[in-house]
Amino acid sequence: MKKIGLIGAGKMGISHLAILGAHPDVDVIGVADTSTVVTDVLKRHTSFDVYSDYLEMINEKKPDAVFVSVPTKYHEPIVQKLLDRNINVFVEKPFSLNTENGTKLMETSRTKHIYNQVGYHNKFIGTFMEAKKIIDSGSLGKLQLFSGNMNGPVVAKTREHTWRSKPEEGGGCLMDYAAHLIDLINYLIAPITLVHGADLMSFYSASVEDAVSCLLETKNGIHGTINVNWSDETFRKMSTSITILGSKGKLTVDSTELKVYFREEQAIGNYTKGWNVRHINALSPHVDFYLRGEEYSLQIDHFINVLEGKALNNINTFESALQTDKVIQQIKNHKIN
Repeated sequence: MKKIGLIGAGKMGISHLAILGAHPDVDVIGVADTSTVVTDVLKRHTSFDVYSDYLEMINEKKPDAVFVSVPTKYHEPIVQKLLDRNINVFVEKPFSLNTENGTKLMETSRTKHIYNQVGYHNKFIGTFMEAKKIIDSGSLGKLQLFSGNMNGPVVAKTREHTWRSKPEEGGGCLMDYAAHLIDLINYLIAPITLVHGADLMSFYSASVEDAVSCLLETKNGIHGTINVNWSDETFRKMSTSITILGSKGKLTVDSTELKVYFREEQAIGNYTKGWNVRHINALSPHVDFYLRGEEYSLQIDHFINVLEGKALNNINTFESALQTDKVIQQIKNHKIN
């Protein structure tokens, strides 16, 4: 049984709390939030120990790990204090707003052998997990090109009074949504090392971008594009898809479906020559507690397994999240406007 604390009980924090509270190997030792509205509700309607000061919680309860689900601008100081106390950390994405500070946090966790994970949950979606297996098997042959798309109706009207409109708080389509797509490409194909061009466009927002279009190159020389638009009201919710072309086939994957074309008979799984289609309901691993999607439970299961020595700390680490942050910084430096 691992003692887990939670800092920040907003949208993602409450999701994490529900899953952690139902986890058979977790004892939620406390929840900390600075909002009296939030803490009053938690005290009234839950049995969790509730704190307004997270340092009081960790000093009193001595957790094995802490989930950090606060606004991005607070990630760095809170994570640093946890690392100083040798506490394992799960922090929401993006990892940091400053790559230099992010590098220091990553190096500290590595030097002190502290387990860490960042909340890029898409890696735990069944279709993307299956895509990873196919790509790693070499069945697509030599990878040649990729394209990634992400669209949805997050900001479909002028809105200047939320954190999403403030770059200093991690707002903007690039940091908030394109980060997911960049992180997936880094994972599925290879880390992106070069940005050859980028256009950041605003439709409704005055201080941040609403759409991002980039030409990218991975460390092994594969070129591709990403196009992300969080102001597309023709989508019911944000939708992420990636297409990868190889010398032996082609793969297109999103959160609900994987389509793969092979030029010749394949030895991997039960795939055949030509087009193959697999749906999410056939690819999603079982979870004991479902909330919003299996991936949210699976990422927490993985972190708890790492703490218990049942899994390697090699998915969504500070190091991989920092790679994503560095690509974001490159895109900002290469923007056209």
